[in-house]
Amino acid sequence: MAEAIIVNIVVDKLANIIAKEIQFLGGVGEKVKKAQRELTRIQSCLKDADSKRKLDERVQNWLNELRDVAYCIEDAIDMFFIKVECNKNHTCLQKLKNKPREVYFLHKLGTKLNSIQNELEEISKSRLNYGITALQDIAVGDPVILPVRRTTYSEVDETEVVGLHADRDKILKLLHREETPRRAVITIVGTGGIGKTTLAHIIYKRDKSNTIFLFVCISSAKAKFEYHIMLSVSQQFNLTELLKKMLRQLIDDVPNELDVEGLMSELKKKLSSRRYLIILDDVWQVDVWNHLKNALPDDKNGSRVLITSRSIDVAKSADPIMAPCELNLLDDQKSIDLLLKKALPNQEPSEELASDLLTLANELSKKCEGLPLALVVLGGILSTKDRNYHAWERVFRTMDWHSKGKECMDVLAMSYEDMPYYLKACFLYLALFPEDYQISARRLIRMWVAEGFIPQEERITMEEIAEDYLYELFQRSMIQVSSRHVNGSIKCFQVHDVLRDLAMHKAREENFFMVFSKESDSRKPNKEIRRASFHSLKDSDDSHLRNNLLYLQYTRSLLLFGEYGWSQIPNFRKFRILKVLVLEGVKNHDVDLVRGLEKLVHLKYLGLRGCTIPISKCSFHRMKVLETLDMRGMINDVELPNGLWSIDTLRHVMCYKPFELPETTAKLKNIQTMQWVYFNKKMPLLSNLCKLGIYIPSWGDPILNLTTNLLATLPSLVSLSIDSWYLTMEVVYPKTLPNYQLLQSLYLEGKWPKDVTLDASLFPPHLLKLTLVGSRFEQNPMRELEKLKSLKKLCLEHEVLSDELYNSGEIFCPAGFPVLQNLKLGVLSVKSLTVAEGTMPNLKYINLFKRSIKCHLPPELQHVSITFEHNF
Repeated sequence: MAEAIIVNIVVDKLANIIAKEIQFLGGVGEKVKKAQRELTRIQSCLKDADSKRKLDERVQNWLNELRDVAYCIEDAIDMFFIKVECNKNHTCLQKLKNKPREVYFLHKLGTKLNSIQNELEEISKSRLNYGITALQDIAVGDPVILPVRRTTYSEVDETEVVGLHADRDKILKLLHREETPRRAVITIVGTGGIGKTTLAHIIYKRDKSNTIFLFVCISSAKAKFEYHIMLSVSQQFNLTELLKKMLRQLIDDVPNELDVEGLMSELKKKLSSRRYLIILDDVWQVDVWNHLKNALPDDKNGSRVLITSRSIDVAKSADPIMAPCELNLLDDQKSIDLLLKKALPNQEPSEELASDLLTLANELSKKCEGLPLALVVLGGILSTKDRNYHAWERVFRTMDWHSKGKECMDVLAMSYEDMPYYLKACFLYLALFPEDYQISARRLIRMWVAEGFIPQEERITMEEIAEDYLYELFQRSMIQVSSRHVNGSIKCFQVHDVLRDLAMHKAREENFFMVFSKESDSRKPNKEIRRASFHSLKDSDDSHLRNNLLYLQYTRSLLLFGEYGWSQIPNFRKFRILKVLVLEGVKNHDVDLVRGLEKLVHLKYLGLRGCTIPISKCSFHRMKVLETLDMRGMINDVELPNGLWSIDTLRHVMCYKPFELPETTAKLKNIQTMQWVYFNKKMPLLSNLCKLGIYIPSWGDPILNLTTNLLATLPSLVSLSIDSWYLTMEVVYPKTLPNYQLLQSLYLEGKWPKDVTLDASLFPPHLLKLTLVGSRFEQNPMRELEKLKSLKKLCLEHEVLSDELYNSGEIFCPAGFPVLQNLKLGVLSVKSLTVAEGTMPNLKYINLFKRSIKCHLPPELQHVSITFEHNF
């Protein structure tokens, strides 16, 4: 019920106007209050309406009418303030009354609100005809705060996977079959949601970590692939981008000027004489392999390509000799096993389920027709219900099972209908990202906040509430987590293409957004587009944007994805009420285009990753509500725009190039993230920061006490990064860092001070992740670092050891590290790593700088996954 979120946003906006600016609206203010009161009454009826929308099409029409009226109110208010802003040279709204043009704007707003009020009254009256009643005790408008249910970091446990073990073992044997020295192509074929990608990830992880020997009895010398590449292809096949992504997994820098032929030549040269495993997930077109095969050398050394696809034609075309592995739907027993694993995640296998509940579970699992994705999603729904017959029977009863052949899609559709109102808009928003896109959780959360999807509460930030929302989507199996932060929170995730299709379908029904791509419908929409996303459109395809300008004037979110040059992007003045603007990979040097950004007075989120846009030519003085500016990865122009520090709503500012803060930051009371900041004598104190990156230049006056003063005023700090040529004693002095009870991640780059002995007591007591770069320690640092009892990830990077005084090249871990899971040694001078028995009992991953480093692990750590940054 995205309508509930939309109405909620408008009610909150009207309440804010009434509280802060109603005195400047004259007689129109009473009309604003009246609209707010009417919408508030309707809010309490939305939950009842949502439960009846499937039973009565008229109820759906009622919701559509309410949604459109709510949009009209928001549009009218936003456009009024834009016109006012354009008609004045200062911010004082008290002078509006005496200006003729602004009086005219007030008159137009009042006339519009009169018309809208009449519609609202008709909508309010008509709900009684449909039997929609107010549910005051569970009003939709009441914010819902989820309990914190974050878990510790854990990879997908293969024991949780049902029905794929035989296929896994079969493919593993094919990968290493000595009788087939040629470059063979193995294909996994099956319908959407059957587990192709899951199986491919299991195989990739198993083989890359060398634990394959537990399952396939072959010699280790012939088992190892020197290179491993895995990437998703998806429907929007772009050969240039595909080749670049493959090369990036082999080399650090891929020249931008290389064309397709150059990329293929470079890839072939890199793979030549090497034994490689390449996994291409989600291949839709036969042309993919026809293009790529010329770039993959066949040196008769047992190299393999693994392809997953829904099309048997893709499999036959790729390798006519090698029979495809066709995944089958699960039988009844495996179906019920998978369903119960997801529905009862904390139940021990030995626990028995009540007979009536087990019978009902069997009936539910049969309706999924053996499709793993449907079973996983249904299990996610059941996991949120009470474990009793009545709760599960209601799920069975309320699902539409009557359309034969559509049971699986009914399960997926119910996963959306079963969501609480506050999750529906959040879920739909995920489909704005391209297919198979790795979505950053923090990025998405900030966009949700900017859109107004997240309520504001005391004693908890909106970002924390949004994180709980995202975790609930994970619990319901609506997202697939790709990686986690060291504290267990979600870092990146994907949306299964079947669930993304569901979100796209629901979004079209509810006029929530529209996506434009090469495959999208070229017909013009029949009403205004509230959110729009453009995916990988070249200059020749940008007519999608130009032809739909009329329908984009009320767009709240505009997302442009793809490394292309937009020769005719319309001036942003045409998108006047944008809240969220994402330009990813856009190449445009038009200064006039950028200056159009200055007109976006309602903008809250601006993302410019990988862009070549002269943002420093833009003034942000009119952007009074901006919350997030993400300039990471911008090319060439990375200077901060003028007027940024006058915005008191700023929450997150991120840029890879260090920037300077103003002398006074009194307005930055909401700031949470600052990366990277130049540290100097004028460095202000920002007491509300949670994440801070500091760059200390090697030049300038001494800063003996400044660092201490700064660090002593950040009690809420969770992540701290310091980059300097050398680390002063004050940075690591025991009276600063150890006092940080909340600090979880610490990054220190710079030479360790000679007058400070490395000691575990120098670090925060609850540190989870520690990265040390260029420390030049004279002794083995492991003897002290092993005492950090909460440390889960340790990264020792470039020149962490002094070449002059520590030349043995051996890293020895004698004891300790009780909870360490991830160890990275990106150190060129290291020749060997030795871990004593009983050390690092929870270790899962080791990443070494080069393959030549000898790794000596005790028997209990033989399962650890070992990867290498370089293959020399």
